[in-house]
Amino acid sequence: MTENKRMKIYHNPSLRVNSPLEGGRGVFPSFSFDCSFWGFCIDIRMLAILILFLPSFVLSQVQYTLGPDSKEQEGVPEGTVTKHTWESEIFGDTWREYYIYVPSQYDPEKPAALMIFQDGHTYVNKEGSFRVPIVFDNLIHQGEMPVTIGLFINPGERKDLLPVKNPWGVSNRGREYDEVTDLYASFLIEEMIPELAKSYNLSDDPKMRAVGGISSGGICAFTAAWFRPDQFHKVLSHVGSFTDIRGGYVYPTLIRKSSKKDIKVFLQGGEKDLDNNFGNWWLANQQMAASLKFRGYDYRFEGGTEGHNGKHGGAILPESLKWLWSDVMQESK
Repeated sequence: MTENKRMKIYHNPSLRVNSPLEGGRGVFPSFSFDCSFWGFCIDIRMLAILILFLPSFVLSQVQYTLGPDSKEQEGVPEGTVTKHTWESEIFGDTWREYYIYVPSQYDPEKPAALMIFQDGHTYVNKEGSFRVPIVFDNLIHQGEMPVTIGLFINPGERKDLLPVKNPWGVSNRGREYDEVTDLYASFLIEEMIPELAKSYNLSDDPKMRAVGGISSGGICAFTAAWFRPDQFHKVLSHVGSFTDIRGGYVYPTLIRKSSKKDIKVFLQGGEKDLDNNFGNWWLANQQMAASLKFRGYDYRFEGGTEGHNGKHGGAILPESLKWLWSDVMQESK
C-alpha cells in the first residue's frame, strides 16, 4: 500500500520583515512545508524575502526610453516654433526668453487650447527628454488632444546679470516658481497670455488650459492652478518640488483642509529623487498624491525609479497628455 504523502502548511503570523518597496516594516506570515516526499523542506520565509527584494532589483534596472509618439513620424504635419523675449512689469527689472509652438492644424477662426510650460527651454528642445513640439504634433494629428498652442517660458533673469549663462540658474527662478502665492499666475494672466492673444485665438475656457513644469516648475504649475482654477484646469508636474524651498511643503495639508478646487492633476515622481535639507522629493510627491486622493480630486500619480531629471517624465509624456486632455476630447466626440 502506497503511503499518501501530503504537503502540510504551517502558518506563523508573528514574522516581521522589512519591505524595500514600502520603505518600512510590515507584518508578513511565515510558512514552512512538511514535504518529506521531496527529500527536502522549503522555508517560505526565505522565499518571501527573496520575492520582496526581487521587484526592487528589477525596478532599479528599468530603462526609460522614448516611444513612437515622442519621435517624428512620416505624414504627421509639423508645427512651427518661434523664439521671443519679454521684459516683465510684475517681476520688475527681469528679462526672459520664451517660445511659441503653433500646430499646423491651427485655425484662427477657432479658439485653440493653451498649454504653458515653465523652464520652457527644456520642454521645447526637440532633442531633449520631453520633445513637446514633436509629441504635440503626433497627438494632435491622432486626435488624442485638442489643437493646442504651446507657450514655453523661461524664468526671469535680472537685467544687470545678462547675458543668461544657464537658464536653470537665473536669479528670479526661485521667486517666480517656489513661492506659494498667486504672483506667477498673475504674471501669466496679465502679461504672457494677453501678449500671446494678440496673435492667436485662444480659448478662455479653463478646461482648455494646462500648466506644466519640472522640479520648481512643477510646483509652480500647481500653484498657478491652485490660486486661479478659473483660468487653469490642468496641471502636469514632473518631479515637483513640493518641499520647503519657499513653503511648498504646505500643499498636502492645504489640499486636505481646503474646499475641493476644479483642477485635474498629473504628478510624476522618482524613487531616487532628491533628499536634502529642503525635504524628500519622493515622499513629498507621494504625500501630494495621498492628499489629492483624500479630497477626491481627478488626479493621477506615476512613480518611477529615476532621480531628479526628465527621463521617466519624458518617456510617459504622451500618455500623460492623453490622460490630461481626455475629458476635452471625450466632450468633442
